[in-house]
Amino acid sequence: MRIFEEMESEVRGYVRSFPVVFDKAEGSELFDENGNRFIDFFAGAGTLNYGHNNPKITEALIEYLQHKGIVHGLDKATVAKREFMTKFRDTILAPRGLQYKMQFTGPTGTNAVETALKLARMIKRRSNVIAFTNGYHGLTMGALGVTGNYFYKDESYGSRANTAFMPFDGFLGEGVDSIEYMRKFLSDPSSGVDLPAAVIVETVQGEGGINVASIEWLKRLEELCREFDILLIIDDIQVGNGRTGTFFSFERAGIHPDMVTLSKSIGGGLPMALLLMRPELDQWSPGEHTGTFRGNNLAFVASTQALSYWDNDDMGKVVEYKGNIIEEELKKMAADFPELEPQVRGVGMVWGLELAAGMANEASHEAFTRGLVMETAGADDQVLKFLPSLLIEEDILREGLQIVRDSLAALVEKQRKMITGEES
Repeated sequence: MRIFEEMESEVRGYVRSFPVVFDKAEGSELFDENGNRFIDFFAGAGTLNYGHNNPKITEALIEYLQHKGIVHGLDKATVAKREFMTKFRDTILAPRGLQYKMQFTGPTGTNAVETALKLARMIKRRSNVIAFTNGYHGLTMGALGVTGNYFYKDESYGSRANTAFMPFDGFLGEGVDSIEYMRKFLSDPSSGVDLPAAVIVETVQGEGGINVASIEWLKRLEELCREFDILLIIDDIQVGNGRTGTFFSFERAGIHPDMVTLSKSIGGGLPMALLLMRPELDQWSPGEHTGTFRGNNLAFVASTQALSYWDNDDMGKVVEYKGNIIEEELKKMAADFPELEPQVRGVGMVWGLELAAGMANEASHEAFTRGLVMETAGADDQVLKFLPSLLIEEDILREGLQIVRDSLAALVEKQRKMITGEES
């Protein structure tokens, strides 16, 4: 590991949590250079919904490269892009009755967010944007401005400009209507909150701690945006692409956002991000918003293959089935380890297990020593985050959940020994 410590920036993060040198991966399994096996409940922070080295995707990429297909194309027309756009329209948009145009942005999620914010402000001729407590939308300057976590912010960045934060569903506790709270600010011209160009929201806050917005809340948020002529942007970068059981996370609420940002798994494991927008919002002049890597043709090839999993409703059923397994096992753990003050929440195949202060990081570390890779989430890293591949085999899923259980048991035993003085 010495070369990473000597040469790589101190900003490196995951290498500190998982301090081995990984070498190979297949499906939901990782292997380090010494051949040690790890189950992956991390899935590239949601990038690998279809697993590591998915054979359908790998074979298509090899064939494309051997054919000498275009790799870098800016926004020129290519066969790979045409096939992807056709597949996305026919398999994803048309069956859902959605009419969106797509804009290919820079290759990461934050690029799609930047594009959405810029376009919304340009269209509405307003600078303010409303975001939500515990929201995470990326760390470039505009996206950082609508990211709630204080860890990423510094006044010297100037990142808070033109952003107002409102309470996410449940943030103020049960019985507090945060939509009416927002309406009060928007309807009072002296509230100090300027009428925004857009509202940006995750239907499930991933990095924020697996906070799930209710269907009713999402519907009322859409109604509020329509009432005040505000564009609704859904950030589906982490919890879209089937993570919640439907391809778009907002489908369960039956809403129709004005814009949708996609990245992570949309590229089939390769870098790609895009913005979906209602056709009348596509008001750019040619070349007005560009990026050198806005046309990743290898990602187009990979994504076209990945989208074939959505040719019917089988994938949705798979996510529901495996999600029920995760929920059932987590609720059993919560009941068996009350000392850890556990709380379970999630939907589909994105789940969180909130633990007492400091315990989630300890549990993640303990799980890693037992052969499981999983990260934490939340403002204080207080939530164990379950984000396995949608295609994870049931036996591997259950094996990973057993490792989590064993890790929690080890923490409880450690606590007991500390209290009784058996550990010195």
